[in-house]
Amino acid sequence: MTHRRAVVLLFISAALWSLGGVLIKSVEWPSLAKAGARSFFAALVFLAWLRRPVITFSRAQVSAAVAYAGTVSFFVVANDLTTAANAIFLQYTAPIYVVFLGHWLLGEKARKSDWVCIAVALCGIALFFRDQIDRRGAWGIAAALGSGLSFGTMVVCLRMEKNNSPATALLLGNVLTVLISIPSIASAGLPSGSACASLAILGVLQLGIPYVLYSMSIQRVTALEAILIPMLEPILNPIWVALKKGEVPGLWSLCGAALVMGAVFFRSFLSVERSDAPPPKESR
Repeated sequence: MTHRRAVVLLFISAALWSLGGVLIKSVEWPSLAKAGARSFFAALVFLAWLRRPVITFSRAQVSAAVAYAGTVSFFVVANDLTTAANAIFLQYTAPIYVVFLGHWLLGEKARKSDWVCIAVALCGIALFFRDQIDRRGAWGIAAALGSGLSFGTMVVCLRMEKNNSPATALLLGNVLTVLISIPSIASAGLPSGSACASLAILGVLQLGIPYVLYSMSIQRVTALEAILIPMLEPILNPIWVALKKGEVPGLWSLCGAALVMGAVFFRSFLSVERSDAPPPKESR
């Protein structure tokens, strides 16, 4: 695969991921039921792609699967309780948690710039709550933060699983999400035909295929491209919802989003620079 093709696939992945908000909001069904149905279709895509998943039930693989289930479940709940913009922007707080978990689980030391970025992002998070003054909105913000925490945990656990089969952990995470959703699906009953079609699109087009494309392209792009291009998702996601549903985030939420995304981008950019920097010369 050429570098140009890999970049194109990365753009396609981000664009497909960005459809999550508008598709989730288009389905009238309980949140956990929607999460489980979406993961059911995504699991089929992962099975077709992997063919022979390597299931070890190692600590890292199981932890990554649980974190993935939390990521996708909380994200659906957040979209139902607050704006799509709030849900996606707060999911992108994941790098904040990676700093703490990376230090605890991977032995990676946090730098002063990391703590500055965390402080800025926390200020941004506080602004989201200024707009969400009702109980429903506050729970939506909490679910979005839970998705970000789960996402950050998943990233760290997948790095721990990198020498085995990270993709299998994602497959198991989808299966776990389906199992968690069974009580909700049983009590809610089957959705309408149009809702089933939207859920199938969510699982296949918005979740399964983008992860496959991302996995194919990630080895052929630069680290900076791997960070910048996926950030197209939180930009496009609220645009699709605004155009389709007329949902526009409040001013304070937009200000908070600017702080959160700015802090995430700055920290990610610094991380790339550190990894690309030449090693220090040894003193003689």
